[in-house]
Amino acid sequence: MTHHKITAIQLVSREADYPQCLRISSLAWLGLCWLVLGGSVYAQQPERAISAVSNLDYVYSNLPTQPVGPDDLLALSVYDSPELTRTVRVDADGNIRLPMLRDPIQVRGMVPAQVESTIANSLTKGKVLVDPIVTVTIVEYQSRPVNVVGAVKTPLVFQATRPVPLLDAIARAGGIREDAGSDIVVSQEVMREGKQARITQTIPVRNLIDNADPSLNVMLHGGEEVLVAEARKIYVVGNVKKPGAYPIRNDEEATILQVLALSEGLSPYPGKVAYVYRRSAAGTRTEVPIALAKIMKRKSPDVALMANDILYIPDNKGQRITAETLDRITGFGAQTATDFVIWH
Repeated sequence: MTHHKITAIQLVSREADYPQCLRISSLAWLGLCWLVLGGSVYAQQPERAISAVSNLDYVYSNLPTQPVGPDDLLALSVYDSPELTRTVRVDADGNIRLPMLRDPIQVRGMVPAQVESTIANSLTKGKVLVDPIVTVTIVEYQSRPVNVVGAVKTPLVFQATRPVPLLDAIARAGGIREDAGSDIVVSQEVMREGKQARITQTIPVRNLIDNADPSLNVMLHGGEEVLVAEARKIYVVGNVKKPGAYPIRNDEEATILQVLALSEGLSPYPGKVAYVYRRSAAGTRTEVPIALAKIMKRKSPDVALMANDILYIPDNKGQRITAETLDRITGFGAQTATDFVIWH
């Protein structure tokens, strides 16, 4: 079999030899060659196409729009300027730096659209680009922490990428513990007369949760500290079955009988008089005698206790000695009777 090499010029010159329906003009052949050549060049140099696709990752990973703050991570995309397209982190002063610009760019407190305009103006003034097209997206927030501490099951710090209701923040911390107090203190920084000021708001737990007051479910935007206060305690010691510290909420009242119920009641042989040790506002501790026997016999009214009170119920030593003596005598008599049966 004989092989013949036919060049493009020979093929064009022999165009007249083909029928009319199969004739291809030389211009069509030239266009086909350019198409094949262009496709091969594009396949060998896909960097620009890949770059355009990779920039979409920033769009999909963009976080909700919030004012920019220190330590936030920004993704900058400058059209047709790969040397300026990068991720930058805002420094502690709220600035970012770009190559070929001598001065830092202040972006603190701006939303991404404002940051785009600020960067474009800086590039124009710095004579880096004539009419730059800048796109800014948020990759990571670090300037909007919400700290939930105190009487919660899992204290934590999280970033408020969007406004978070107070109940949602408490739920993230595992909820309120059983020994929680009656108040939640929310502390946050606000701008007043151009200066940062910290204000606090006290929210009653009963109104927020039990009464479901929506006005108390405040929105947290970042920078807040949520403190769920622990309940104050009343301490019970002495002649009770279960001594210990028992929580009492600030808006509740506890009495002698209630605290005795929490401590599972009196042990045998309690004293007739109990004592409450209470610290005054001046810091001195006072001793208040309580007619415990009369309270237990309903001959005297119950006595209210305050948070941090210490209830001491002494032992009736006379009764205890008498009972121990009777036990010994009873035991001696039982042993004597046993010995008498064995030997006789």
